[in-house]
Amino acid sequence: MPEVLSFSQAYRRLLAKTAALFLSYLAVAMSLPVTSIYVIDQLHYGNALGGLAVGITFFSTILTRGYAGRLCDQQGGKACMRRGLYLYMLAGGVCLASSWLAGQPALALGVLLSGRLLLGLGESLAIVGMAAWSIGLMGPAHSGKVMSLVGMGMYGAFAAGGPLGLLLFQQAGFRPLMAACALLPLAGLLLIRRFPRIAPHAGQRESFLRILGRIGKPGAAVFLQGVGFAGLGAFFALYFSSRGWAWGSLGLTGFGVGFVLVRVLCGHLPDRIGGAKVALASLAVEAVGQWLIWSAATPAAALLGALLTGVGCSMVFPGMGVEVIKRVPAHLRGSALGGFAAFQDLAYGLTGPVAGLFADSFGYGAVFLTGAVAAMLGMATVALMLAERAPEPARG
Repeated sequence: MPEVLSFSQAYRRLLAKTAALFLSYLAVAMSLPVTSIYVIDQLHYGNALGGLAVGITFFSTILTRGYAGRLCDQQGGKACMRRGLYLYMLAGGVCLASSWLAGQPALALGVLLSGRLLLGLGESLAIVGMAAWSIGLMGPAHSGKVMSLVGMGMYGAFAAGGPLGLLLFQQAGFRPLMAACALLPLAGLLLIRRFPRIAPHAGQRESFLRILGRIGKPGAAVFLQGVGFAGLGAFFALYFSSRGWAWGSLGLTGFGVGFVLVRVLCGHLPDRIGGAKVALASLAVEAVGQWLIWSAATPAAALLGALLTGVGCSMVFPGMGVEVIKRVPAHLRGSALGGFAAFQDLAYGLTGPVAGLFADSFGYGAVFLTGAVAAMLGMATVALMLAERAPEPARG
């Protein structure tokens, strides 16, 4: 007989899973700002390949979101999340192996990219698995809260992991950093090991493409939101360096602080007032933050822009996620969540190399101007969703 939990018991388990995700996701967050620096400064490649080394992880998640969703629907979210955390560990080991090949840059880059591809597969499985497992635990009426906490685990790790990764890289080098990234997911596995699985729902399957069609507009809004974060994660430290400013490592910290603070204070809003309304306001704040980074005359102004970008990005994913859950039956929930997350992954994967080319041609500031334009297009997409939902005026 399945275990019956009170809301408070279920919520405590959700918090424990969030802690597990935070500890494990440090393996992703600590390596994110360091990867492009390692490729550019130590392997002596250009900005485009530095951006590719960051973005290829997100291309990997795009290609595997359908697999992750099917695994959730067929075997349950716990199995999916556990496999993801094991792959985090393997990816860290492969990237560690690349550090012994720095004297052969082409080979080192190839091994590094392989590890980054494995990291993307792990991310796909871990994030979709936790979200589907937790929505099954809490119920679809609390899907916005679940996705808020998933994001808190992820972006809280970015807030802590960005400067921690850069500090470890600067003080000890790439090899100890990758060793730490290979070991951290073990803590997440230990935290979730005793929680029972939730049996998957039965029902007729649909093709992944058809599921994507159901969730196209919420996915497009999340894609456009993701451009700003991806550019900030890959190029904020390099932007500061190019202008002779200190404290570039605090960009991800500012982003993460803003992101997590809004999740804590406003995580209930998508379930209460509607996801589209929350996402529309959030995208407006993100656009302001990206514009502020682009136009900044001082480091403080740029760091404020990073903070506002985090505030703005915070509630777009859970807001649109609530809309996604409404559009699919329970037995397709994992596949829908996988497809929905793939839109954000696509933004992350494309932004790295494309923004690298923009930076080569127009300077690093162009990366953040692009993020501001993308956020405004996201606002237009959400406004269209709200207009389609609005009742027609009475005739008479």
